[in-house]
Amino acid sequence: MTAKTHTNVEKEMSFLDHLEELRWHLIRSTIAVVVVATVAFIAKEFIFDIIILGPKSSDFPTYKLLCRAATELGFEDNFCFKEESFRIQSRTPAGQFSAHIWTSITAGFIIAFPYILYEFWKFVSPGLRNNERKNSRGFIIIASILFFIGVCFGYFVVTPLTINFLGSYKVSEVVFNDFDLSSYIGLVRASVLASGLIFELPIIIYFLTKVGLVTPPLLKKYRKFALVGVLIVSAIITPPDIASQVIVAVPVLILYEISIVISKVVVRKQNKKMKADGKSR
Repeated sequence: MTAKTHTNVEKEMSFLDHLEELRWHLIRSTIAVVVVATVAFIAKEFIFDIIILGPKSSDFPTYKLLCRAATELGFEDNFCFKEESFRIQSRTPAGQFSAHIWTSITAGFIIAFPYILYEFWKFVSPGLRNNERKNSRGFIIIASILFFIGVCFGYFVVTPLTINFLGSYKVSEVVFNDFDLSSYIGLVRASVLASGLIFELPIIIYFLTKVGLVTPPLLKKYRKFALVGVLIVSAIITPPDIASQVIVAVPVLILYEISIVISKVVVRKQNKKMKADGKSR
């Protein structure tokens, strides 16, 4: 075997070893999701009656807070959810069981998210330098906190606003709103997961800045386009009224501005390191 062939075999083995390592990280992450999903499956009454169906009730805490704030601002009719104006039904034989399974899996993913990040970090961290590993030490904690804040925002803000609007909207008094169970759960799931992932924006910008794909001037240059994008996303995941869109858009815009600051900090540290390395030479 020639030296060139031997080198190629080593590279191939190294690549296969990385694939094998990635496979085990994915397996452990999947096991964590399944374990938590099993617990969620057993706690059916709490997951559905309290969590999933909570925003359907007029006693949901968000409605009380929004109604109190809206009354002060003169928007009482838009945000005061005074009655349950729709019903939820299952129209397929396996509808409720299927909803039970997929809701448990979603709960498993959300709760096990920090552990999934931990497995991702264990796979990526060996390829980082010592100083990069030290600077990114709080990645799992910060990313998890941002994700859970986003999940709570989606559940306590986006979901109630959407359900309140769609549940009370009528084209005629003779038409009654009967929501399919899978459609209702899909709405809650999309609002929660989308918000959780959107709140990861500062983390995404941090890593994109580290690899040189994003810079503070670039983020500032496209700030106007980002504003339009945020408004479009807000219009998609919220009811078509301005107040709801503003409530959703403001936190995302704040996250974008925070991302610009984070990008500046990363670039400043990189420049200092380059100057220090230049002087040492």
